[in-house]
Amino acid sequence: MSTSLTSPENISHPLPTETERVGSTVGRRHYGTHLFLIVMSIVWLVPLLWTVYTSLRPKEATDKYGYWSLHGPFGFSNFTKAWKQGGFSHLFMNSVYIAIPSVILTLALASMMAFAVSRFTWKFNLTLLVMFTAGNLLPPQVLAAPLFEMFKHTSLPYSVSDSGTLLNTYYSVILVDTAFQIGFCTFVLSNYMKALPMDLTEAAMVDGASVWVQYTRIILPLCRPAVAALGTLEVIWIYNDFFWPLLFITDGSRQPVTTGINNLQGQFLSNYSLLAAGATLTVIPTLVIYFALQRQFVAGLTLGASKG
Repeated sequence: MSTSLTSPENISHPLPTETERVGSTVGRRHYGTHLFLIVMSIVWLVPLLWTVYTSLRPKEATDKYGYWSLHGPFGFSNFTKAWKQGGFSHLFMNSVYIAIPSVILTLALASMMAFAVSRFTWKFNLTLLVMFTAGNLLPPQVLAAPLFEMFKHTSLPYSVSDSGTLLNTYYSVILVDTAFQIGFCTFVLSNYMKALPMDLTEAAMVDGASVWVQYTRIILPLCRPAVAALGTLEVIWIYNDFFWPLLFITDGSRQPVTTGINNLQGQFLSNYSLLAAGATLTVIPTLVIYFALQRQFVAGLTLGASKG
């Protein structure tokens, strides 16, 4: 008795194509990636959200029910009190006095150094690039004592510094922030400039353009996405710097907002709801800067990612 060719057992099923197999594999891999990103997002967001939550509760409710409770009432009184008691309007201006010159100096000097080591071939270009990059490997704490003593014995006119030295001035923090950040920026910008065609500067040299004209008129305008991305990072990093202002600036009226937040802490008792409100106020400028420059930041980081 013959078996029918149209029976279910004999119906051939088409094999999955290569695209379908790769798509299913990628789909399975994405589950793990999404899970990892969700977990990391929770790890990063929980402290921030809990700080905001604590800042909305009065100290009495926190003392009565504990920090990990969900009891109210809630309000913005801590923010108003922290702004007035901590003098945040003055502290924010101190941060501006430090962050803006530091970022401008860092990007200007790093772009010049990157231009020199990436567009010209000379004996020590690689050595200097390695030295600039290796400077970022030194932990700041190792250089704290030598820098403090050096600034302490660096004399300045009293018209410039009321201490007669570099200590207790904005200059000391600006110099150190610039020195520590210039290596990273030089490394990033030099790699970016190396990807630009050499024909640009060679044609400019044939036309009689000087080195300064090549740097300012040709290379630097092409590096705007990278400079914008680095500028965003540097503003956030220098603004959030806590160690160097705490070490070099002893006058409370000159401290930036990250160290001046200690003004909210009492001598014998700490109002953690007030400190949480002050910390939340401190975070707001960095979030504003990031969201305002988000497009330039992402463009600078992803530019060239699709190049073969």
